[in-house]
Amino acid sequence: MTLRIAIVGHIRHPIAAPFKGGMEAFTHALARMLAARGHEVTLLASGDSAAGLPPGVTLLPICEAHYDARYPWHEYHGTEVLNDHLDECYARAARLLLEGRFDVVHNNALHRFLPRLSRARRVPMVTSLHIPPFKVLRRAVTDGSAPWHLTTVVSERQRGIWYPEGAPATAHVVHNGIDLAHWRQGGVGDGSAVWAGRITPTKGTHLAAEAAQLAGVPLRIYGAIEHRDYFEEAVKPHLHGAVDYGGHLDTAALADAYGRASVALFTPQWEEPFGLAAVEAMATGLPVAATPHGAVEEVIGEAGVIACDDTAEALAQALKQALTIPPARPRARVERLFDADHMVTRFETLYRRAVAARHSQLAQRTYPDFAFRVEAQPRASAAAG
Repeated sequence: MTLRIAIVGHIRHPIAAPFKGGMEAFTHALARMLAARGHEVTLLASGDSAAGLPPGVTLLPICEAHYDARYPWHEYHGTEVLNDHLDECYARAARLLLEGRFDVVHNNALHRFLPRLSRARRVPMVTSLHIPPFKVLRRAVTDGSAPWHLTTVVSERQRGIWYPEGAPATAHVVHNGIDLAHWRQGGVGDGSAVWAGRITPTKGTHLAAEAAQLAGVPLRIYGAIEHRDYFEEAVKPHLHGAVDYGGHLDTAALADAYGRASVALFTPQWEEPFGLAAVEAMATGLPVAATPHGAVEEVIGEAGVIACDDTAEALAQALKQALTIPPARPRARVERLFDADHMVTRFETLYRRAVAARHSQLAQRTYPDFAFRVEAQPRASAAAG
């Protein structure tokens, strides 16, 4: 059955290549693959996401440009000016969703309005929770609880963190998937390591550089410099000898860079929900040496080595061990668990379940309507959650 699907994106960055992070890559790939399967797909995101829009996908801008261009996250996070801007944008998104009469909404935003919109207006919705919970979003997800509002997390670990007292029947684990055609397996490589991702303290770029130098393994670093002070103070001092920075690459160029290496470093310094960068590297045949945070063990499994602690010395030892893993092993793990085709099929099943649940007798009997405004709320009430 063909569906009219609205996908709502996070608006910190454009949903366009070269992707700033995993959420942008995920949203873009999902839109592209759903359209390729014949669904009518509309993307609600920043206006500058129009560059490289997937074939068959329509863009409905909810703001002119991504907010990091005007309100850099590291300067404006938690401020009223950014919060008010986000409220305005997602109030616009809510109105567009109601006007569009879509069959189902896939909510990839991190804003409180849309889960409540689903519950209040009986909008079939799948909300993907890409990050650990924070109070305002957790409250919105709780308020939005309904048979037609399903939630997904990207790992079993995240399901336990989001639902410590036990997940409801509406909560599902759907691992992120990648298009294996874009990440082809390389050879044995040249003995070097590669690190890729957003260059920011939570990603631990500096630790990768320190470990590679201790292990005597050449390292190439790729990614957008999100936190300039961190790069200058913690990463740049290590850019000498066999460690260098190669800029921010698009998918094809990054896949080629992976293909020349022999091992990948993955160094989260926070409760990592998944680890898309690690999966992309694994798909090209790279074993992974990683720090012990979040869902890293669940994602990497037998395809890598996890350091015993967060020190450069422990990571260097893990790096040496990972180099002994044959390239076929990481590729096979990705094919088995993280193929985007499997991911999209799972989401299609959840979309249809949400649509059907909206009209179920249980929903009609136990979920009366309640009011919810789609206008941007005053800051005083918004601060209450």
